[in-house]
Amino acid sequence: MNKIKSIVVASMGIALGLASCDSGNMRRTPGHIYAPDMTYSRAYDAYTSNPKLGKDSLISHLPVDGTIARGHLYDHLKEGDTNAYKTYTTAMRFNADEMKEGGRLFNIYCGICHGTNLDGNGPLYNGGNGKFAAAPANFKDAKYLHMPVGQMYAAIKYGKNMMGTYASQLDVKQRWMVLAYIKKFQSANGGDPFIFGEGGPEIKADSAKTVTATAANTNAANNNKK
Repeated sequence: MNKIKSIVVASMGIALGLASCDSGNMRRTPGHIYAPDMTYSRAYDAYTSNPKLGKDSLISHLPVDGTIARGHLYDHLKEGDTNAYKTYTTAMRFNADEMKEGGRLFNIYCGICHGTNLDGNGPLYNGGNGKFAAAPANFKDAKYLHMPVGQMYAAIKYGKNMMGTYASQLDVKQRWMVLAYIKKFQSANGGDPFIFGEGGPEIKADSAKTVTATAANTNAANNNKK
């Protein structure tokens, strides 16, 4: 009797297994579905027509002319266009927290070569005793004090001489925050008036102190890690 039951159960299992197999090109009806809308989407594909929308009935539309999506900034610079570099600038202005962030980013990505004091004497040069024989740019030097900010931006985006591109490490706004940090330092050391902070070109008397304090904090943090 037990043998017969086992045969019956095994036969039913085999039958159910075969019934659940794919039946070729014929679509099988699965029976009742708990959430049919999740199984068979009623959504329209992008850029297709939906008559319920009226007028052009398009699901997706192109952006309005002259607009930029929130959070997406573009610079439209082309590599090698040196004339564009010299005239390129930004309308962005940065508050105290953003300036501080610009200094932090500078010390992370730029300080190792240009130095946390912006004097071109970072660890990789180290007064000529580092791994780099050629001195990086000294932002206190007359050659760079009045350099157009667009040229500096192009160097960050495309690289220059031995310096590689930092386009993948810094987005558009971060590049300008770093440059604002540099320009604020330069304005306090004989450079052009600082125009990238809130309130326009006003230069605060403690500009140089801000740079020095940021550098000191970075050095202290590095010493603590050791």
